[in-house]
Amino acid sequence: MALPPKVYQFLVSVFASFGSILYGYDLGVIAGAISSPDFKSRFNPTTTETGAVVSVFTGGAFFGAAFAGPCGDILGRRLTIVIGAVVFLLGGGLQTGAQSLEYLYAGRVLAGLGVGFLVMIIPLYQAEIAHPSIRGSVTALQQFMLGIGALVASWTTYGCNRNFPDDSSKQWRISLGIQLVPAGILALLMMMFPESPRWLIDHDRADEGLRTLARLHAHGDEQDPWVRAEYDQICETIAYEHQHEAKSYVELFTNRSSFRRLLLATAIQASVQMTGVSAIQYYSPILYGTIGISTDNTLKYQGISSVLALLAQAACIAMIDHTGRRWAMIGGNLFNCLFFIIATIMLAVFPPGATNNASASWAFIAVTWLYNISFSATNGPLSWIVPAEIFDTRTRSKGVSIGVMVSFAFNTMIGQVTPIAMEKIGWRFYILFVVCNFTNAVYFWATQPETKKRPLEEMNYLFTNAPWFVPGMNMKDFETHDLETRLQEVEQKGSVIRQEEA
Repeated sequence: MALPPKVYQFLVSVFASFGSILYGYDLGVIAGAISSPDFKSRFNPTTTETGAVVSVFTGGAFFGAAFAGPCGDILGRRLTIVIGAVVFLLGGGLQTGAQSLEYLYAGRVLAGLGVGFLVMIIPLYQAEIAHPSIRGSVTALQQFMLGIGALVASWTTYGCNRNFPDDSSKQWRISLGIQLVPAGILALLMMMFPESPRWLIDHDRADEGLRTLARLHAHGDEQDPWVRAEYDQICETIAYEHQHEAKSYVELFTNRSSFRRLLLATAIQASVQMTGVSAIQYYSPILYGTIGISTDNTLKYQGISSVLALLAQAACIAMIDHTGRRWAMIGGNLFNCLFFIIATIMLAVFPPGATNNASASWAFIAVTWLYNISFSATNGPLSWIVPAEIFDTRTRSKGVSIGVMVSFAFNTMIGQVTPIAMEKIGWRFYILFVVCNFTNAVYFWATQPETKKRPLEEMNYLFTNAPWFVPGMNMKDFETHDLETRLQEVEQKGSVIRQEEA
């Protein structure tokens, strides 16, 4: 029995999201690996060297996202995913077999490079193969799989440190080596799945694009009304793009509509890092120690936080195509702001380690969990959903690439600044994120139009004609319903033909 088309699209996207698991796992595993007793005794890293092990990864990811943009356009979405997985395999292998810190640095750079390829191209690929009604759920898989990778990494690291002796390199080599498995599966099998039909049509492979659309939406029936209507719309849109628009990065800055979308995509990616998602967790390990929580229980409570995040991300997958993007983004930032206000007050009144108020410390931990739920249900997934769906076919890969580069740049900046700021000004650093979350909400209230369930080919009309100040617009005035009209025409034509044949 054949799978329903939307289920098939979702499962293809789940497999592609193996690349997102790699990102979450690598981020989660490295802290435990470099803190293991054998790693410390074997390499004796300084604080600077330890920091470099972590930070060169995001540097590599920045350049990976940059290279993935043109690569996705030239070689296709699938092959770009495969390249990312292969580069990650090389990096993971160097990390696992590292004989010195130099090996580890090289492995971290290559792994970051591979992750940059993957997290840039995967949501774009997902958006291009999905039906408009499930596109948000499908691209939200990126954040969900990232969370799964981080959760698996935390327990894997704990198990390796607990079960292998302190003089065995298995403590960290096994945890680093496990990430090679999903990367290898992704690299080996990705080419068995369909290419983006939009990329195929854009590269003069229209017949293959039609077959792929039929495979995705109608069990291979090329005469299915939806398939014919979407195929005609994609072909017409791409033909217009070929005639009127330049296929280069310059267009993103010179074309008013394209620049508006680029501004929104980069603002979303930067704003996500400025929600304080990294900084709010900075005090958590300190609090665990100051209120007497053992190492084992620390893992348990961090595990609870990870599970809550996954549940919130699952809720986003289930609801985002019903609630929409705009108010989820605004509401998420407002809730983040509220939780940061509470956390800032608590840290100012009850500094960790300076008071013996265990209740206040437990309350702070609860607030971090609530923040994690808010972020994971809204801003985290939306940072992948919205950029992947707002660009034209000819600028999508480049626009998403620049957005992801901004994300990694801000991620690196926050990672470098947070420890210093926490040491120098303590809880006052949190005021920055109170302000940023509020201004994020105001900015997206003013500039972000709703894009749920809108076909990708109709985004250009929205961003070209809708006012830049969104609150004053009636969204229905900018709905073309072009795909629906085409579908009705195809169905009517088919009905007439059947009546004539009868």
